[in-house]
Amino acid sequence: MALTAKGLIVREFHIGEADRFVTVLTDTLGVIRASVRGARRVNSRSGASTRLLSYASLSLVKGREKYIVDTAVPERVFFASGGEVEQIALAQYFCELFAAVSPQEDAAPAYLQLLLNSLHLLEKGEDRDRIKAVAELRLLSMAGYTPVLSDCRCGKHRAPFAFDPVGGMLSCSQCAGGGIPLSPSVLQAMRHIVQADAARIFSFRLPPNDILQLADVSERFVHCQLSRSFKTLEFYHSLSHIGEML
Repeated sequence: MALTAKGLIVREFHIGEADRFVTVLTDTLGVIRASVRGARRVNSRSGASTRLLSYASLSLVKGREKYIVDTAVPERVFFASGGEVEQIALAQYFCELFAAVSPQEDAAPAYLQLLLNSLHLLEKGEDRDRIKAVAELRLLSMAGYTPVLSDCRCGKHRAPFAFDPVGGMLSCSQCAGGGIPLSPSVLQAMRHIVQADAARIFSFRLPPNDILQLADVSERFVHCQLSRSFKTLEFYHSLSHIGEML
């Protein structure tokens, strides 16, 4: 029996001479793994729509250990016309991160929409650090790692605050909790990202220095909560370092 889903290809690799194996973040099935037979042949009808960063309507057949893509109708291919290398590297990091955190074999429309919105803004050329921070912080909040951003762990509101990326909570100026000092505007932005409706999470602006602080906090939060690194993120940062030296 065929299943239908819309999904974004978040990983691909080749099998044999003509086949492709993909990881897909779908709306109805969450993260799945599937084979695409003959996808690398010149006349394949599913070739272009099952490449990395392709969003497509899929017809799937479920096997014992994986799905088989029967047909794939393209909806959108991100960066089809190219883009800056930093943009594409960050898009690949988003794919790796969402593949690791999103539900598997379960409905995940909000996760897919967040990823699609993040890629759309990234392709438009909006601020990469801001998009990255929103994607990271909102994704982890959706996945059950919601930080506590209302008051200090002592229960009192004593600004300025610092953020503990390990405990996922605030410490105030009179507590010895340590953490990353937050400006009031960065804390407000973090609260907005976690609490706002999905359609509004990118609707804020910060000065450049605050954007950098927000990006640092969100990335360290991801690292501490997931206890792992991402090769695509390391590559993205290596590109930034090269750019700074030029």
